[in-house]
Amino acid sequence: MPEKIYKASTGVEEFYYAVLAEDGSQSIIKENEEISAIKFLQNIEIEMPQEMVRAFGDNKTAELGVSNGNTTITSGFHTLPIEDRIVLFGAEKSEDGLAAYGSDDHPPFVACVFAKTHEGGDKEWVGLTKGKFMRSNISGQTKEESTEFSQSEMTGEFMERKVQGYEKEKTCVFGWDKKGETAKRDALFQKVFGKAYPGAPVVPEGA
Repeated sequence: MPEKIYKASTGVEEFYYAVLAEDGSQSIIKENEEISAIKFLQNIEIEMPQEMVRAFGDNKTAELGVSNGNTTITSGFHTLPIEDRIVLFGAEKSEDGLAAYGSDDHPPFVACVFAKTHEGGDKEWVGLTKGKFMRSNISGQTKEESTEFSQSEMTGEFMERKVQGYEKEKTCVFGWDKKGETAKRDALFQKVFGKAYPGAPVVPEGA
């Protein structure tokens, strides 16, 4: 049996997403669609609630079952670029370059992947297979004596889809790479996106 890993994560990075195309019962990323990165991920939380269900008889528990709730994701970024907001929230862009929201906006189905980092260089990769993000609130605040940076947040809900290598449909796929290894990462990108890992996003100097 492989040695178990007892390391808690200390950070998050490398958030990727891609728009999915429907192909029968399986959703895959569009043929000409690129995997996009959003830099400066600050925090992320995935909720996959479960509830225990009991059946009773003869004044005692006869059977136990598990009821699974909706999978939701909440993520915070230093900022969300307009280009990503247009895609993820289903905004419409005019010929003169302005983006707009409306009551008929329909965000696309997307898949996404991010990494939980650990001291020493290990990474746990997490992929969500099919879901939609909802547009975030627009807010601002006056600048005071000291500079404070705002945060951009987005939330979404995800569902199951057929993933190669599994008999049943899946919502979340995850795997662990030790420092210097990429086997789990590369396999996860192929399962979630159907494309190879595009490489870590470049952070500009001085950013």
